[in-house]
Amino acid sequence: MGRYEFTKKLETGNAIIDKEHKELLEAVNKLLDACSEGRGRAAMEETIKFLNNYVFQHFSHEERLQQQSGYPGFPAHREFHENYRKTLQEITSGISETGPTIAELGKLNQHIGVLISHISTEDKKFGAFLNQA
Repeated sequence: MGRYEFTKKLETGNAIIDKEHKELLEAVNKLLDACSEGRGRAAMEETIKFLNNYVFQHFSHEERLQQQSGYPGFPAHREFHENYRKTLQEITSGISETGPTIAELGKLNQHIGVLISHISTEDKKFGAFLNQA
């Protein structure tokens, strides 16, 4: 299972958002490491909790910036965030219950892929909007 890298392709041009995205991918990598190293459930629980909290905080932060700047894409962006958060919680609680099965990890990887494509399209649009404001 590959690690997630924060590449140029993911840069939004907003230092704060980029920093949070970088930290988000680090949190995902930490969880994947914990799963693949068969680390104790306790270590995994902690990482899962951190990941969910971080996603929540980051999304709230992004939404606040969007509201303050009058970003026209805000409603759709917020809806994406809400659905994303919900699904992430479902997947990670599945990992908590059954352990990191291939199926659960596959779901997690797919879901992280969705986030990465969201960052490289939607968050980039928002970054461009902020930079011209």
